[in-house]
Amino acid sequence: MKAKKFLFIGIAFIAIVFGLTALKNDDKSFEISKQLNIYATLFRDVNLFYVDEVEPEKLVTTGIKAMLKSLDPYTVYYPESEMEDVKLMTTGEYAGIGSVISQKGEHVIIREPYKGSPADKAGLLPGDIILAIDGHSVQGKNTEEVSNLLKGQPGKEITIKIQRAYEAKPLEKKTIREKIQLPNIPYYGMLNDKTGYLYLTSFTDKSAADVRSAIIALKNEGATSLILDLRGNAGGLLDQAVEIVNFFVPRNSKVVNTKGKVKQWDKEYVATNNPIVPEMPLAVLIDRGSASAAEIVSGALQDLDRAVLIGERSFGKGLVQTVRDLAYNTKLKVTTAKYYIPSGRCIQALDYSHRNPDGSVGKVPDSLISEFKTQAGRKVYDGGGITPDIKIEPKEYARITQELVLQDLTFDFVNDYALRHPNIAPLKEFKITEEIYDEFIAYLKEKEFTYKTETQQILTKLIEAAKAEKYYEEAESQINTLEKSFVHSIDRDMEVFKEEITLFLTEQFIQRYYYLEGTIEYRTSHDEEIAKAIEILNDETAYQNILRPAK
Repeated sequence: MKAKKFLFIGIAFIAIVFGLTALKNDDKSFEISKQLNIYATLFRDVNLFYVDEVEPEKLVTTGIKAMLKSLDPYTVYYPESEMEDVKLMTTGEYAGIGSVISQKGEHVIIREPYKGSPADKAGLLPGDIILAIDGHSVQGKNTEEVSNLLKGQPGKEITIKIQRAYEAKPLEKKTIREKIQLPNIPYYGMLNDKTGYLYLTSFTDKSAADVRSAIIALKNEGATSLILDLRGNAGGLLDQAVEIVNFFVPRNSKVVNTKGKVKQWDKEYVATNNPIVPEMPLAVLIDRGSASAAEIVSGALQDLDRAVLIGERSFGKGLVQTVRDLAYNTKLKVTTAKYYIPSGRCIQALDYSHRNPDGSVGKVPDSLISEFKTQAGRKVYDGGGITPDIKIEPKEYARITQELVLQDLTFDFVNDYALRHPNIAPLKEFKITEEIYDEFIAYLKEKEFTYKTETQQILTKLIEAAKAEKYYEEAESQINTLEKSFVHSIDRDMEVFKEEITLFLTEQFIQRYYYLEGTIEYRTSHDEEIAKAIEILNDETAYQNILRPAK
C-alpha cells in the first residue's frame, strides 16, 4: 500500500515538473515555475522522509491556508470537507439542529437554540453541556469539531447526551436534523404609528427579497419613514447590496463599481429597476461591525444623499471576493477587486499590500485620506470606513459590568434562574425586580466572583516593576497605603453601577425566555441610536438640513 502511495506521489511530482517547464516563457513565468517546483520537491521529501507518518491532505491544506493568510483575511481556501461553510456563507442555509454552541471551560455548551429549531423542539436549553453525540464522546473536542458532528444529512435522527444543572444524571435528547435557514431579517416592525424598523444581519442570496417583503409589509402597516439597521452586519453578496440600494434610489443610479488587476473584474453596478420607496425618509444605523456589503449600502445611500447615517464609523472593508471552483470539489474565495461607491471613494481601512516589517498591517495614514463629495456636494472621505452623518460614541461600561459579561456570570445566573422559574412576565412587562437583583448578588457571592479594577491592575504592575528594580522595600509603606485606597467592594459596585448591570441582565433574561426576536424587540425601545433616528425622521427640517445643508 505504501509503495503505491509513493508511486502516486512520484508520478504527480513528475507531472507537475514537466507541466511547469512549459511556463518558462519569461521571468515571471519562470519564477512561478521555480517556486512551485520547490514546493513540490519539499512536499515530496517531507512526505517520504519525515520521522512520523504525515497526512498529505492535512499538510497541504495547512500550507495553503498559511500562504493565503499572508495576503489578507478574506482570501480563503475551502477543502471538500468545508463545502457546508461555503453554502452557509452564500445562502445562510445548513443542515443541523439549529443552535449556537460555544466553548465554556473544558466543555462545549448549548449557547442559544433558535426558536422552533430541532434543538428547541428537542428541549435543549442554554447552558446544557454536550457530553456525546450518537454515542461518541466529545470530551476534549472544540466547538468546530462538535459543530461538524451536529451538522450532516437532513432527516437523520441524532442522539445528544447532555449534562444539565439540577439533574443528577446525564440526559439524552433525540432530534432530527433539518435544513436550517438563518434569517437575514430576524426582526422588523413598527416603532410607532409611522416609523418602520428593519434589522438586516447579512447579505445572502435571499436578502434583497426579504428586505423587499419587509418594506412592503411595513408600508401596509402605515410606515411613512424607515430605519434600516445594519449594525453588526459583516456583509456578503455584492449583487444583493446593489439590489437593496435600488429599493431607495432612481433607476440608472450608480451604486458601486469594482476595479481589479484583471480587467474582467472592472465593472459598474447601477440600479436597474424603479425604486419601491423613492421618497420615504430613511435612516441607516451602522457601527464598527458594519462591513463590506453593509458599507456599500450605507455608503451608496450617503453618497446619493438618500439616507441619514447614524452611529459609529464602519469597519472599512473595501475589498471584493469571488468564489472560484478548484479541482476535487474544493473552492477558493479570493480578493479580486476593490470597490468604489458613487462619490468615487474606496473605504478600505487596512493596506494589506504594504505590511510593516513585523508583518502587521497599518491603517491608511491621514496624509493619504482624500476628500470626495456626495451628489448634493457634502464632503465625505475615503481611507477607512463610512463616517456617519450623526456620530454616537459607544458607551463605556464599568469594569464590574465588563467582568460580569466576560466571566459569563449573567448568562449562568439567568440559566440557573430559568431552570427554577419556567415562566416570567410578558416581554413588554418584564423588568428586573429588587428580589431578582438581590438574588443575583447572592449568586455572585456563592460563585466567589472577584475582579481587579484597571487601577488595581496598574498597581500590580507597578509593584512587580518596583520589586524587579529593587525599589519596593523603600516604598512599601506608600504602596500599601495605595493598595488600601484602591480596594473596591462588590456590594458597593453592584449598587453604584446597578443601572447598567440591570440593562445587561434584562437582555439576558429576554434572550433566554423570548429568543433573539424578543431581544431585538426589547432593544428597539431602549436604544440610543434608534431613539436618535426616530427624532431625526420626525423632524423634516433637521432631516433635510443634514442631507442638503445650506451652502
